[in-house]
Amino acid sequence: MSEGMAISEHLGELRKRLVISASAWLIAFLGCYSFGEQFFEFIAKPVRQALPEGSSLVFINATEPFFTILKVSALAALVVAFPIIIWQVWNFIAPALYGHEKRLALPFVFFSSLCFGTGTYFGFTFVFPMIFSFLVTYGTNVAGINAMLSMGAYLTLASRLLIAFGLVFELPIVIFFLARLGVVDHKWLSKNRKFALLSAFVMGAVLTPPDIFSQASIAVPFIVLYEVGIIVARLFGKKKSVDDDDIEDDDDDEDKD
Repeated sequence: MSEGMAISEHLGELRKRLVISASAWLIAFLGCYSFGEQFFEFIAKPVRQALPEGSSLVFINATEPFFTILKVSALAALVVAFPIIIWQVWNFIAPALYGHEKRLALPFVFFSSLCFGTGTYFGFTFVFPMIFSFLVTYGTNVAGINAMLSMGAYLTLASRLLIAFGLVFELPIVIFFLARLGVVDHKWLSKNRKFALLSAFVMGAVLTPPDIFSQASIAVPFIVLYEVGIIVARLFGKKKSVDDDDIEDDDDDEDKD
């Protein structure tokens, strides 16, 4: 019965954190919607600069502009509400942590938000111009086809890429906290580097257009940040106690027997 109550309380806490996160996103969305057109003008700059002279973004059905503005407002709201959402994530996992680990709450929220913002800025400022310039140039060189890109389709791709870059740049933070909790260490991360390399290109293939340049734009930062994570784990990872070393030695002796 007590286990049932514990599960019920756990699910209740999860529901509470989800409601707060969704409410924060909704409030941010209501504020961002007034600036939806300006947000779209901003996010469409890379592709507009890549389009040939005389070409522009188009919409292919009557409702596309309306829903595009809704989507771009929701994307902007996610960025605005991200610190609150990540704070709710922390509050959900905090009861399972020790007292000294709970003191990492503010650094966790701050650096998670900073890394997510840095990732989206990096992707939008440095990668977007190259990706869309390559794709548009390649497309227009195929049998002289004209570029007429749908604003809705562009926003879908841009949103997916921005979120992907934001999440990839969270990798050192995730590794830091896993290392602090003793879940992973730098030796384990180094040993499994080949799997990280494979995961990087799988992620790039899933989240980006089907060209090697776009895939590499996600995979290369992932690999670099994974290496940064190994260094972070080495410097800040949980130090093994003497008892842990004794347990490992006993396990090794049992294996030998």
